Amino acid sequence: MIEFHPVTKHIGAEVTGVDLRKPLSQEEVATLRAGWLEHLVLFFRDQHIDDEQHLQFALNFGTLNHPAFKKDSTSPIHVLDQTSPKGEGGDEWHSDNTFEPTPPMGSLLRCVQLPSVGGDTCWANTYLAYETLSPWLQRLCDELTAVHDITMSMRKAIAKGHPFDLAEIQAQWPPVERPVVRVHAETGRKALFVNRASTTRLVGLTDRENEALLPLLIDHIRSPEYQLRLRWRPGTLAFWDNRPTQHYAVADYTERRRMHRVTINAFPEHTDPA
Repeated sequence: MIEFHPVTKHIGAEVTGVDLRKPLSQEEVATLRAGWLEHLVLFFRDQHIDDEQHLQFALNFGTLNHPAFKKDSTSPIHVLDQTSPKGEGGDEWHSDNTFEPTPPMGSLLRCVQLPSVGGDTCWANTYLAYETLSPWLQRLCDELTAVHDITMSMRKAIAKGHPFDLAEIQAQWPPVERPVVRVHAETGRKALFVNRASTTRLVGLTDRENEALLPLLIDHIRSPEYQLRLRWRPGTLAFWDNRPTQHYAVADYTERRRMHRVTINAFPEHTDPA
């Protein structure tokens, strides 16, 4: 029997009673989806699966999202293989690819190899980040939109030695505007939807107003009450909802860390306009 064991009061649960090496029944998929929507991030321990099993599990919940800058575009598995991650972009609070016309719904990240110490990942509940704003500030944010732009993250990648053509990437992925408060298509709950990696300004506000308000909103999700921290083990798989969460990859290691990720888009019936 599938069971969910909360990791913190507000976010995250470890799942027992399921073997990801085997196909899931419709009832199991429905149970896991309900638990995922409730807890926002699910952790499956001791699941020593291969890439095909990883992919098939992911496709129970959404359609495949191909990473925008993946070198091997023929494989649905994105391999994150790092020994010097500091400044690569994962080590700041973010939701994945909010610069895309339709950001991905979620990701399933599997631990393959770890350094001897370090390499944890943190997640934050952005429902709670919105709900704990003062009512006045909630009302203001409800009316605002923000610009999301790939430029900041690409400049960091280029500075780290990745051979990207910034002008070409900017032409392919121009800035987009989206609501500061995102309404979840499945739960109807509101979540704060700005992040340090991609959000550049609040539309309609002066520069001075942006300098005051945007950092406040971005920093608000850093409160420990909204967060959890996962210590990985090989065979651990994390499945998170990209819509009401942000995550942070702790860049405290200099040994090899290898993770395999599948990113998914929402099924049409679960798509929201943000």
